[in-house]
Amino acid sequence: MGGLLALSRGIDRVNTVIGRSVSWLILIAVLVSAGNAISRKIWSISSNAWLELQWYLYGAAFLLAAAYTLLENEHIRIDILYGGRSRRTQHWIDLIGHLLFLMPFVTLMVWLMVPWFQRSYLSGERSMNAGGLILWPAKALLLAGFILLFFQGISEIIKKIATMRGLIPDTQAQFSGHAEVEIDEELLAEAGFAPDAPTDTAADAPTDTAADTPAGPPTGADSDSPAANGKTSQKEPRK
Repeated sequence: MGGLLALSRGIDRVNTVIGRSVSWLILIAVLVSAGNAISRKIWSISSNAWLELQWYLYGAAFLLAAAYTLLENEHIRIDILYGGRSRRTQHWIDLIGHLLFLMPFVTLMVWLMVPWFQRSYLSGERSMNAGGLILWPAKALLLAGFILLFFQGISEIIKKIATMRGLIPDTQAQFSGHAEVEIDEELLAEAGFAPDAPTDTAADAPTDTAADTPAGPPTGADSDSPAANGKTSQKEPRK
């Protein structure tokens, strides 16, 4: 198992260097796109080669960094059963997924792409657009991306087995659960969903204040009147 772990570490190092390096291709693609747009607007100069170069650069970053993304466990998951399971069960899910889905798919893609790339290279295939670039480098990038992903899949399988056997620490334990969702209380209050905000029913409910309010003199009563002073007037008897 020690030799397999050494192989896994070597694969991880190679894909880490490649993944971090090709991230700069995004910046180059942005600069090429901006330069092409400026030259077209100001000097009315444009070329399909510059446009296709943007596609090549973006495709290279996407394809060659796929293996590094798998290494960092950053590929999108549609989590139905994974997050609520124990860490050992999650290891089994990852291992079975790599063996039954990832590796067969990547192997099939490499097997189909080798003759596809060879035909393009031998024929000198070029873009059908006027002034376009040759196509075989783009197809070579596609093939290289799946080859790197194949080797990274092997590395992940080795690490999963070693982790389950207790030979290496679990380096991805922090990614095993769901992150806690943070709720903005101010936004909830503005929307009327704050926990302490009164509901419409409570706001519209009548309040019985008559029983709690002590009785007092009428609003329009004169404070100097006998009734207000607690005195009652008596009528004189008729003669």
